Amino acid sequence: MEPSEKSPQLANFLEENFGRTTAITTGHCVGENFGFSDHDFNFRDDLSRKEYTISGLCQTCQDAVFKDED
Repeated sequence: MEPSEKSPQLANFLEENFGRTTAITTGHCVGENFGFSDHDFNFRDDLSRKEYTISGLCQTCQDAVFKDED
């Protein structure tokens, strides 16, 4: 997958601090940097797939980060 386009400054910041571009282009998850495990790359839908190209978070990490807290 290809990462979504960002300004060069933001892309550099995200790569230097989280390895975002490398994670996305090599099929990994930036959640590894924060202690998340059990990564799932079987995305639920196109929106989740798109989110991965934006954030570098796999489906498991997206679920954890964006969980609905009623």
